[in-house]
Amino acid sequence: MAISVGARLLGQILLEAGQTTLETLERALGRIRGSGERLGEALVAMGAVASEDVLRALAAQANLPFLARDELPTSIPILKNLSPQYLRQYRVCPVSIDGNTLTVATADPTNLLLLDDLRLSLAMQIKVAVAAPEGILEAIERTYAGAATPLQRIVEGMEDSGAPGEGDEDVSHLRDMAFEAPVVRLVNLVIENALGAEASDIHLEPFEDALRVRYRIDGVLYDQEAPPRRLQAAVTSRIKIMAEMNIAERRLPQDGRIRVVLHSRRVDIRVSTVPTVYGESIVMRLLDRSTIFLPLERLGFPPETQARLERLITLPHGILLVTGPTGSGKTTTLYAALDKINAPDKKIITIEDPVEYQLKGVNQIPVKAKIGLSFATGLRHIVRQDPDVIMIGEIRDLETAEIAIQASLTGHLVFSTLHTNDAPGAIPRLQDMGCEPYLVSSVLEGVLAQRLVRRICASCRAPYEAEPSDLVALGLPPGEWRQALFHGRGCAECRGTGYRGRLGIYELFPISEDVRSLILRKASSGELRRYATENGMATLREDGWAKARAGLTTVAEVLRVTQEES
Repeated sequence: MAISVGARLLGQILLEAGQTTLETLERALGRIRGSGERLGEALVAMGAVASEDVLRALAAQANLPFLARDELPTSIPILKNLSPQYLRQYRVCPVSIDGNTLTVATADPTNLLLLDDLRLSLAMQIKVAVAAPEGILEAIERTYAGAATPLQRIVEGMEDSGAPGEGDEDVSHLRDMAFEAPVVRLVNLVIENALGAEASDIHLEPFEDALRVRYRIDGVLYDQEAPPRRLQAAVTSRIKIMAEMNIAERRLPQDGRIRVVLHSRRVDIRVSTVPTVYGESIVMRLLDRSTIFLPLERLGFPPETQARLERLITLPHGILLVTGPTGSGKTTTLYAALDKINAPDKKIITIEDPVEYQLKGVNQIPVKAKIGLSFATGLRHIVRQDPDVIMIGEIRDLETAEIAIQASLTGHLVFSTLHTNDAPGAIPRLQDMGCEPYLVSSVLEGVLAQRLVRRICASCRAPYEAEPSDLVALGLPPGEWRQALFHGRGCAECRGTGYRGRLGIYELFPISEDVRSLILRKASSGELRRYATENGMATLREDGWAKARAGLTTVAEVLRVTQEES
């Protein structure tokens, strides 16, 4: 029992309640001096005070309710992101859900890390009550008794995989374990659960005493039920064999790919491993071919922005850039654009690292750095293939940028991505790489910046009033504060988060003749941004605010994904 409270205050509460005497309290204070023991722990260890009385005093000190055993629910609320193992380990259990607020009972209300973890993993407001650990465990067992999870059933009886060594014997042992039926089922279950949760990534992270499994759902990571740490070597080896990696190499990062069919769904999985202090950390990106292809009309563009973008993607030559951080949907937007213009009279070639999805009728080239096939090398040969449209997965360096510029100057339409915070910032970024301003101004036709915000769950959508501080941060004048806004209260459909699915927010910066003049005189990002907004460019936050007013997302979500705008 960890009770981090002021000793005098807790002692005073116990004295006033008649639970102890001044003499006993002084003996306990003498005992804890220099020992690191806490007052409540000392009193319980001395047999002077019952542990439940200490917890009642702690609840009174923090102005929290105390729940006796019979006040805990007969069956506690079940939340997808809270496994029974997690609840037992931390002596915490859900008590009730009211909208987006979850009340939990805990034997340690001073454990702020636990409360923060619950708040982040569930995306809910957390209210705290205090209860005895015995009562909490009883409530958990009443709800989960006999309900072993599929993962628990697989793990039962599995042997310790051991710590992998460096010799050939270890590699043979790991290969044997990787093909054992329970290990195969375990890895398949982790992937299947991720697909069922509509996750985009699976993270398996080894630590000193635990193997952590997390799913990224709608852009946010959530803890999941994990196998025991002792099975780390077997699980890692199984994934590496599936991804056609070298299981003997545990000191260097590796990349691989898995193709699986689960319940008639064809899924490509990109696998990345990196060595850490406690073993190899694995990230698996799930690329579900049945869900990738959204037409341009379904990506959430405002009508005016979509009309301008459709004009840009049908130009005969020039460069169109899509910018944003990793995971902001840039590739999905480019695929939708290619699908929009894909026709028998056009030859489209892409070079990507890697090819995430195969597009019908499009020639796609995967980058292979090991054999010298880089973006720049591939581009040199692509232009000899007589293409009409070229898509480059990412402009990473001057060499790639210069070849892209030359391709557009010779009559090709070039699409690519760039990592910048906003649309106008792409121009200084190209110049920082070393591109000549006169070349950038000659070929650049438009820059689209985008982010992904979580969509409010349709099943629990309800009106709410946004925090004034959020509206101020969004830069809204007080006159707009009375808009009708919505949020998700949290339900089974959205796993208690209030969100389900994502949509894009966008800002499109078309390059006019005035902008070309600004580029030639090397105008700063700030100058370009001022010109863009003064001439009608809707910023990411303005598009986000429009979608919040339409009840599609929340103000807090728009603030989460957009940077501070001046």
